[in-house]
Amino acid sequence: MCRHIGYLGEPVSPAEVLFRAPHSLLVQSYAPADMRGGGSVNADGFGLGWYPGPGSPPLRHRRSTPLWTDETLPPLAAAVTSGAFVAAVRNGTTGMPVTEAAAAPFTAGPWLFSHNGVVRGYPDSLAELAKTLPITELLTLEAPTDSAVLWALLRARLATGEDPLTAVAALTAAVEAAAPGSRLNFLLTDGSTLIGTAWTHALSLLETPAGVLLSSEPCDGDPRWRPVPDHHAVRATAAGVELLPLTQENP
Repeated sequence: MCRHIGYLGEPVSPAEVLFRAPHSLLVQSYAPADMRGGGSVNADGFGLGWYPGPGSPPLRHRRSTPLWTDETLPPLAAAVTSGAFVAAVRNGTTGMPVTEAAAAPFTAGPWLFSHNGVVRGYPDSLAELAKTLPITELLTLEAPTDSAVLWALLRARLATGEDPLTAVAALTAAVEAAAPGSRLNFLLTDGSTLIGTAWTHALSLLETPAGVLLSSEPCDGDPRWRPVPDHHAVRATAAGVELLPLTQENP
């Protein structure tokens, strides 16, 4: 069911949570602690997206191979400092392709997006929602996966100027109505706001003086880690952190 991490705050190196921490994303890729029946390892690709500077569009490094096989990302991550980033390792749903294009984070304009979970009954369950997209969007999806369709639906909302938390909440409600029991843990950032959702899967929050981390699993034994309650969203900005309930009826 994938593992992912998002950060917002003072510029730091992603290498700490990706590779150095006791339960880093690397460790979570081969020894996850809380997959909740959604697989055993995350070996179907990985990605890191980050912002090289304030106001700059994000850069990205993705591969379709297991994170532990890649020799490029550890020194790259160690050389990077960024005030926001999203990283993910993938456990692909049976029947979906294992390609670089299927690995999070997805990006468009200033946005980075990751989905940890699965849409029940895909693709049939998303057919009606997908009809709202221009046909060219469907024909040019990065990958034929549920996550790619979710990203297309979300970025269509963002393109209209919809508030990002409102857009994420509305998408969660719409997909849950169309495909009940789906796992819809999202991470979304534009470099100044970080949004995460916990919807039938694990997400933990760490607030420090330097910034905010959202992770599928705590990366270390810091007692400040706390679980995000199921059916809740987190919004982090320079002004602080909000924990907000999500419901299907009133997102």
